[in-house]
Formats: sequence, structure tokens, C-alpha cells
Amino acid sequence: MVSVFDAGFVLGDGVWEGLRVVGGHPAFLDQHLDRLWEGAAAIALDIGLSRDQLTARLYETLRANDMTDGVHIRLMVTRGPKSTPYQDPRFSAGPATVVIIAEHKDPLPATVETGLSLFTVHVRRSSPDTLDPKLNAHSKLTDITACIQAYTAGADEALMLDPQGFVATCNSTHFFVVRRGEVWTSSGAYCLGGITRGNILQVCREAGIPHQERLFSLTDVYSADEAFVTGTFAGVVPVHTVDGRRIGSARRGPVVERLQGLYGELVRRDVASR
Repeated sequence: MVSVFDAGFVLGDGVWEGLRVVGGHPAFLDQHLDRLWEGAAAIALDIGLSRDQLTARLYETLRANDMTDGVHIRLMVTRGPKSTPYQDPRFSAGPATVVIIAEHKDPLPATVETGLSLFTVHVRRSSPDTLDPKLNAHSKLTDITACIQAYTAGADEALMLDPQGFVATCNSTHFFVVRRGEVWTSSGAYCLGGITRGNILQVCREAGIPHQERLFSLTDVYSADEAFVTGTFAGVVPVHTVDGRRIGSARRGPVVERLQGLYGELVRRDVASR
């Protein structure tokens, strides 16, 4: 069991990763573990396991549940139980708590083909001196507040702006547009260092697809030819509507369809190398 005094429950004090399992292997595992260890170092959290030990536990969980495909893992590490529910990490009373949740979970085919609607919310992304957006922390209240505003407005996901009003990211995915055959995403200054985001930029480089990490505004979004979001769970998903404006033909465009195929190939290459 997990104690009610656990730092993750009491304070949201911890870091986590989401992993997609393909052919019995978590895709891009090294990249996810890099981010987990970087986040733990940032908040002075001792995971208490080596990378090899944690990797072994992931595979033990998959084997115990006979899971090979269509699986999503939530890997969570908190500071562990506290002697009293107080924020000071020095009141920790035990080792880190490590929880691995593996679920059979696939994105809906209709979502991957026809896409999502987005709504631009008033909740802005924080700057590093407030809460570093690179930190994949357990406390997600900013994103949850954005999500609530988006679904209350009838959209699937929230589009979030940076403090200057430029497009930053979504509440649980990363956002891209396609303009005149060129792929744009945010500068990355105000979003999590997304694994899938980085891999899409990699496949663009490999395939010779023009791409930029840059500042752009909602005006650029509304007139885009295509738009899409990326994430570990569903990979590449088209966006058909932003703030009630139809993007392009409001169907999966040729660049998005091509990137879905290229990303699928990259996933297969990664798991085949294990």
C-alpha cells in the first residue's frame, strides 16, 4: 500500500514518465529514463534504484501481466513517506516510492484519423523562475485547470500560450502547425521536453521535411494548412479545429499522415534495437 503520508499524496512531490509498450518493449526507454533522472536531480530526489534496476522492474511488471502491445505505462516516483505532512524534504521518513501502472490502452482509431479540437485557454505556461516547465512533476494543477477550461468550452484539449502570448503547448500534448509544407512548433522555452516532440523533429530532419522551433501566434495557427499534437500515448494526432476555426480541410492532411508513418517506423526501429 501507499501511505497517506506519502509525499506524492500530501504534496505532489515527485516525478513521473509515461511510456508506450510495443512488441514487449517500452519505446524510447533511454530517453524517458534520462528525463526521469534529470527531473529527480532537479528536485534533489533519490530514486533509490539504478537505471538497470528500474528497467528490470518495468519488464517484470510487463511479464507478470503478459503485456506486449497496446500498453501504456505510468511510472511514478515520489519522495516517499514523511514523518509529518509538511513540505520540507528533510521530514522524509523513508525511501522513495516507486509505482508502475501498466494498462491495456489504445487511442481511438477515429481520433488518430480525424483528430482533435483545441481551445485556447487563459492559463499561461509558467517561466522557469516560477515552475520550470521542463520538470515533469506530479503536481499538474496548471494543466488540469487548463484542461477543465477546454472541455467546459467543448474542446478536447487546451492550447496554452507563453507569458508573452505566443503559442507554447497543450495541457497534455505538444502542438505543431504545418504552413506551406513547413512544420512549426514552439521555441520549447515554455513546454516540457517532450520525447515524442523531439522524435518528430528528428524524423523531419531525417526525411528532409522543413521544420522550425520558433515563436508564432494564434494568427499563424488559424491560417495553417494542417495542425497536429504529439504525445507518448497516441503518437501523432491531427487537429481539425482551434477556437472554432477549421484548420485546413479539417481532415488529416498529407504532412500529418506522412509523419504518422515516419514516427511509426522510428518506434519500430527503437524497439527492434533492444
